[in-house]
Amino acid sequence: MAPQRHLDLVVNDALTTSVPAGTDLIPWPVPFADGIAILASLRGQKVVVLASGDPFWFGAGSVIARSFGPSEWTALPGVSCFSLAAARLGWALEKTTCLGLHAAPMTRLRRHLAPGAQLIVTLRDGDAVSELAGYLIAQGFGDSTLHVMEHLGGPQDRLTTCRADAMAGSFEHPVCVAINLSGKGTSLTVATGQDDAIFQSDGQITKRPVRAITLSTLAPKPGEHLWDVGGGSGSIALEWLLAHPTTTATTIEPRADRASRIRKNAEQLGVENRLTIVEGAAPNVLEGLQAAHAIFVGGGLSWELLNAVLNAKVRLVVNAVTLEGEALLAAAQAEHGGELMRIALSHASPLGQKRGWTSAYPVVQWGLQR
Repeated sequence: MAPQRHLDLVVNDALTTSVPAGTDLIPWPVPFADGIAILASLRGQKVVVLASGDPFWFGAGSVIARSFGPSEWTALPGVSCFSLAAARLGWALEKTTCLGLHAAPMTRLRRHLAPGAQLIVTLRDGDAVSELAGYLIAQGFGDSTLHVMEHLGGPQDRLTTCRADAMAGSFEHPVCVAINLSGKGTSLTVATGQDDAIFQSDGQITKRPVRAITLSTLAPKPGEHLWDVGGGSGSIALEWLLAHPTTTATTIEPRADRASRIRKNAEQLGVENRLTIVEGAAPNVLEGLQAAHAIFVGGGLSWELLNAVLNAKVRLVVNAVTLEGEALLAAAQAEHGGELMRIALSHASPLGQKRGWTSAYPVVQWGLQR
């Protein structure tokens, strides 16, 4: 079993002499997942699956491995397209970001867009090259240099180098592209506290300085899951997801318009595949959710909600801006411990012909580490 292009190489190559007579050549279907059932129907027979390069680096290997027992398969990896591309260009692979975009949207690139960065990405087909160039232009990185590599390592190997904003021509699958990023587009920070402007909101958003403190208190770690209760714009959950590629989150938001906005924010930041959005009011919708390692409460604060999240016995961070919310947190801290902090921010603003301080509403934060 193999993609048709691999079967064509087998038929037309000298390797044909080593293929036993009577061997069935089965094309792997599109979408890829449909091939697993065909492969499973061949149990008990000798089957070879051909895949490009290293099948366990953005390849077919992990999908096949989790569908069959460890005694049912043996993997013989080759050189990955990432290694071939780096060797062709003389790039240090340990300093290059490698991404699989053959089954993912271009927005997966968003967190990696920064002048001077180097990326190597796989794409689903030749048409996706122009989509990649268009995405980079839209994000303000049209000056980037693209090294388009077709049939890399094969007899039809071809390299084309051009700027994203000057992309022309057609390309054939399989294709990967190495990118030297350049441009004046907005880059995401690697620290907590992204610019408020990267999130669409109706004003219901945890502002950057408070968000940075909140994420620091939540302390995301690789592989952890967050409940973001009272999502608003989703900024807390989204920054949690940007913290590490293995983090996941569930955001709970009772308003449909805000839930839709959170979804759009997640898509634009390329993290929608790790975010679950639950429309409804907590604590009613908390039962049955994926277990959390940390919980943030940013809206809908009540004794009922506090008791529900305390029962989860995980790291907890709660922000309040009203006097009633402050009273709840003061009482909760007196009973359960943790740290109670008041965040008061002021910004310089015109005061007549001079300047003075304009105070924002203070935020009281209760953090409970367990």
